Amino acid sequence: MHDNRDPLQPHAHEPNPEPPSADPSFELVLPDGRTQTITVSDLEKLPETAVPNCYIVSTGHGTTGPFTFSGVTLQEFAQVYASDGWSQAEVISADGFGNRVFAEELARPDAAGPIVLAYKVDGRPLTRQEGLVRLIVPSERDDALRQVKWVGVIRLRP
Repeated sequence: MHDNRDPLQPHAHEPNPEPPSADPSFELVLPDGRTQTITVSDLEKLPETAVPNCYIVSTGHGTTGPFTFSGVTLQEFAQVYASDGWSQAEVISADGFGNRVFAEELARPDAAGPIVLAYKVDGRPLTRQEGLVRLIVPSERDDALRQVKWVGVIRLRP
């Protein structure tokens, strides 16, 4: 049976304790429809940003942190790969959960810190179990519906 829910619409999300896939790469879909496979090594070539005082709020598991997550800001990532041809980024987990982030939001980061594609936590690489690459939204403190663990696809939309 195919699940027709839009992963970018608000919905409950049960935690998935195990990685949905062994593949650590993710797919980037550019505004013109071209695709590219992105690895942690690709992300490490971009400027690294560390964001302290981040918390993970997981359904049924409570709040953990604070952590310092490091990686590339979503804004820098999008600008490197798509220049100015995008207005929103859809970040979808390999387990089907997603978040939509608008370019205007990235241009005006929250005081808590910029949104990052994190591949490190507290100075060490994230494990596959921890997400390997995860979208961190530092301003989110309540329900983790914007955090995306196990990034599987990023679509940059015009």
